[in-house]
Amino acid sequence: MKNWAKTGHCALLKKTSIRSATMPRLTAKDFPQELLDYYDYYAHGKITKREFLNLAAKYAVGGMTALALFNLLKPNYALATQVEFTDPDILAEYITYPSPEGHGDVRGYLVKPTKVTRKVPAVVVVHENRGLNPYIEDVARRVAKAGFMALAPDGLSSVGGYPGNDDKGRELQQQVNPVKLMNDFFCRH
Repeated sequence: MKNWAKTGHCALLKKTSIRSATMPRLTAKDFPQELLDYYDYYAHGKITKREFLNLAAKYAVGGMTALALFNLLKPNYALATQVEFTDPDILAEYITYPSPEGHGDVRGYLVKPTKVTRKVPAVVVVHENRGLNPYIEDVARRVAKAGFMALAPDGLSSVGGYPGNDDKGRELQQQVNPVKLMNDFFCRH
């Protein structure tokens, strides 16, 4: 195993403050693959946050804590936005539609290109295990900007919808019946 502290990554992390507005944006290549794998296990519900922090502790060097590493790895949706909600080339709106199996209303994010006069192909943007978070909304906007209609249903609609926090969204998704979830995703438009 490569010694992360000797690769220069540790030096980069030591000289930058996590709170610094000028901190360079780190990418996957700035972290050891094993640490990225641990975060992926956490993000997809294979391990708990506590387990991630325990596994990540061996990479916490030079004043860096496992929690600081966690904060560096988790998504920063403000930095990830590529197409704004107000982009003139798209029309984005939140809609609701009935679940085909009678599970109640499903909330979705519908985005269409504005400068197209013909019918366009549609794409269903399916979220991961966290709900309709800002990243998924941005993906739907990018799809519409490319000339497609995009629908991003919130699979957490039956349990109150995306709670504004990925950790809570992950917990809520575990409460949703997978068959019901698929019915809600693919029923309309």
